Amino acid sequence: MSLEKYSMTMPRTVYSGMDALENLKTIVKDAKKVAIFTDRRILSTGLVDLPLAKLQEAGKETIVISDLPPEPTYMQVQKLVDEFKTSGADLIVACGGGSVMDAAKLASVLVTDDYGVKELLDNPGMAQKCVPIVLIPTTAGTGAEVTPNAIVAVPEKELKVGIVNENMIADYVILDARMIKNLPRKIAAATGVDALAHCIECFTGNKANPFSDLYALEGLDLILNNIEKACDDPDAMAEKNRMQIAAYYGGLAITASGTTAVHALSYPLGGKYHIAHGVSNAILLAPVMRFNSEHPAVKERLAVAYDRCCHENKTCTTVDEKAAWMIARLEAIVKHLDIPTSLKEFGVPAEDLEGLVESGMQVQRLLVNNMRPVTADDARKLYQEIM
Repeated sequence: MSLEKYSMTMPRTVYSGMDALENLKTIVKDAKKVAIFTDRRILSTGLVDLPLAKLQEAGKETIVISDLPPEPTYMQVQKLVDEFKTSGADLIVACGGGSVMDAAKLASVLVTDDYGVKELLDNPGMAQKCVPIVLIPTTAGTGAEVTPNAIVAVPEKELKVGIVNENMIADYVILDARMIKNLPRKIAAATGVDALAHCIECFTGNKANPFSDLYALEGLDLILNNIEKACDDPDAMAEKNRMQIAAYYGGLAITASGTTAVHALSYPLGGKYHIAHGVSNAILLAPVMRFNSEHPAVKERLAVAYDRCCHENKTCTTVDEKAAWMIARLEAIVKHLDIPTSLKEFGVPAEDLEGLVESGMQVQRLLVNNMRPVTADDARKLYQEIM
């Protein structure tokens, strides 16, 4: 823990457990009109029906805003924001994954003509809260329900960029396992590994501190011991609820610490090739953590994680053995969940290597948090490992 000062900001109220969505009726009691942010895929699954029913029971006028593609650009998010601005709604309920929740967070600070999403890319500090937001995740992974971050694609840079402002912290979060019960295994796997990356990166980063460690280590323990069953068995509600809580903890760890080179090097994969964020992180997770484990402090932290997270057959005794076990466990999870581990499966040509290195090295906001410094040569070797 290298920081002497640390802080964290979190949502005002979080509801979890059995029938957590019932609380929505109380939350919206003073709202005149409610905008539900979602996307067409989630809308088609019927997942929005449950929160919609609660809003109808509360007698609230609602508008559904769903014209949001996966991994949206900042222009596409701005289009959604403009639709919200003309709706007359005074409260946002976001029901979806990371992109939906990030769009809702941006809309909550953009009910103004003074600036838009593009301006926040250059100066995120200007954003001010305009309307309250309620975030209801339909995946257990992104942690977007708790962070002050919003990620958008910037096509002209072939990169994903994070807008960070504490005014985008949610007012309310609802974690109801019914919202993820029928999540397709492929999506559950990718988002679950995203949460895994959040926890292990925050725990092994330069900005790790007692606040982030508390949530990162507990989240890591929950994920390593529940992710396979939560993804494999649609009826494993206890494991799914633990994954929701772990994803939330991962988000809290991000607010207090921050991700590192896994996320930094993954951003060009989403920005240029539109590889899903969780899949990009899964591809890079083991290679980057193996690279980082050569740093003594990271190795020590991985050993601490082993002691906390390995509950059966504890055969490792040395720091080296414990760190190696953790890396092997990451690889085993990605393999079990059938997540691709090579960019070849996405048609990324070898000649794009230098472009990836250049784009990845631009994400200094996250790379400076990596305990082991990452040079352009290091990034090149890591990308070559997955090509």
